[in-house]
Amino acid sequence: MDIEVGGFLGFIVLVLNIWAIISIIKSGASTGSQVLWVILILLLPVVGLIIWWFAGPKGG
Repeated sequence: MDIEVGGFLGFIVLVLNIWAIISIIKSGASTGSQVLWVILILLLPVVGLIIWWFAGPKGG
């Protein structure tokens, strides 16, 4: 049962990261800023998502 919960949480993180990346790409931020935010989210999926939520560019 623990594996099912971990798999479900991993799936939720994946979906949220994809949503964040799409939002970053749609934002009006500079290309360099967008690239840095996407790299942060890809390298640190949970921490990067939290940081982006509070400080990152949002879609327009």
